[in-house]
Amino acid sequence: MADITLPQLGETVTEGTITRWFKKVGDTVAADEPLFEVSTDKVDTEVPSPVAGTLTEIRVKEGETVSVGTVIAVVGSASASASAGAAPVVAPAPIVAPVAPAPVAQAPVVQPEPIRAALPVVNVATATRTQLPANASNKLLSPVVRRLVADHGIDVNTLVGTGPGSRITREDVLDYIDKNGSAPQILAPVAAAPTAPVIQAPAPVVQTAKAVAPASQPPVVQAPKLTQSSERETIIPLTKIRKLTAAHMIMSQAVSAHAFSVVEVDYANVDATRNQVKDQWKQSEGFALTYLPFIARAIVDALAEYPNLNASIEDDKLVVHNYVDLGIAVDIEFNGLLVPVVRSADGKRLRAIAREISDLATRARGRKLTPDEIQGGTFTISNNGSAGSVLTMPIINQPQVAIISTDAIIRKPVVARLSDGSESIAIHPVGNLAMSWDHRAFDGAYAAGFLAKVKRVLETQDWSAEI
Repeated sequence: MADITLPQLGETVTEGTITRWFKKVGDTVAADEPLFEVSTDKVDTEVPSPVAGTLTEIRVKEGETVSVGTVIAVVGSASASASAGAAPVVAPAPIVAPVAPAPVAQAPVVQPEPIRAALPVVNVATATRTQLPANASNKLLSPVVRRLVADHGIDVNTLVGTGPGSRITREDVLDYIDKNGSAPQILAPVAAAPTAPVIQAPAPVVQTAKAVAPASQPPVVQAPKLTQSSERETIIPLTKIRKLTAAHMIMSQAVSAHAFSVVEVDYANVDATRNQVKDQWKQSEGFALTYLPFIARAIVDALAEYPNLNASIEDDKLVVHNYVDLGIAVDIEFNGLLVPVVRSADGKRLRAIAREISDLATRARGRKLTPDEIQGGTFTISNNGSAGSVLTMPIINQPQVAIISTDAIIRKPVVARLSDGSESIAIHPVGNLAMSWDHRAFDGAYAAGFLAKVKRVLETQDWSAEI
């Protein structure tokens, strides 16, 4: 027997919602075969079974949210399940038969009356959110999607699902919001929720709500989670991903002895190759050749000479990794960060690294990464230069010991050495590489040596050989 647990789905993800089971109890499961689908604030993904056998128990139903590490199912060996299967099938029958009628007979008599009596006391906003899935033509909505729909006052009947089985995904809701306006612009329909079609699907609830509304006027005031606006300010509740990111960063600052070093890089040598091939590159590869792959390749080379930066701290030990899994921080439309990982970057040349960075970044923004693609990593690059930053102090991605920010590359006057040994003023593309590092792992001279190595590779290497 093997317990199936909810896996870690990202560095800051602590829980997930089971949105779909691909197998039912009694079905045979192959190793690495998709077993269930899970939704988090970062990814919606199919999770394969880690073992082969027969699914003997499902402990978490579709739509339920549980913490990482929770046992959600049990898979037994095929032979064990076959021999044990007869007893559970026969034994429950005489037990269930006499017991089932009693609660079933009482349920329609006892439960509806307390529920109807309690409805006038229930917060109307809460009742509205509870009924949203019924308005989606009985399609399952994950808590993430349900919250977006409720917070933005969206009639789910207007949404078109693009997920498996036409399920409405987070991307479907976000696309709808992009096309039809932001939350503050649609507050009016939300305020009118007691009479809007969104909550009219369950007849008993609607009738009670209409009866309550005249006597209890403040349903809109009782929705504290909604974005509220006035002429002078807008109140936007922090999203879960914002809270989790903040908690992870605060923890990192408390754990690591953060230090900061910066080096200025002249990218004229990189441009000598990049400008020659960028048009052909775009045509053949389908994406632009930016400075980032060059920087990533230089970092990989420098890590070979300064391996203590490619490490993690576990308890009181420095664990130096003999491989480079390079994390690239990607902004998700100002709604958070994901750090997909280029695996075994130390064994890849510039073109292969560039392809992986482009692919991972594209799928990250489309929220189509798998959990294993955003886990781990031995060293991280934060590409803030693409947003125009000049000098950024990033926070270490635990349990790593260093992170580099690639800041904006701008053209400015520099002192250039001519072929005859003399010096002149020239206009070159120049940018900063800023690194936060953990003083527990090494000292300033080691950090400076690493940055100097990265700078030297970028400024002197024959990059045409990499292309």
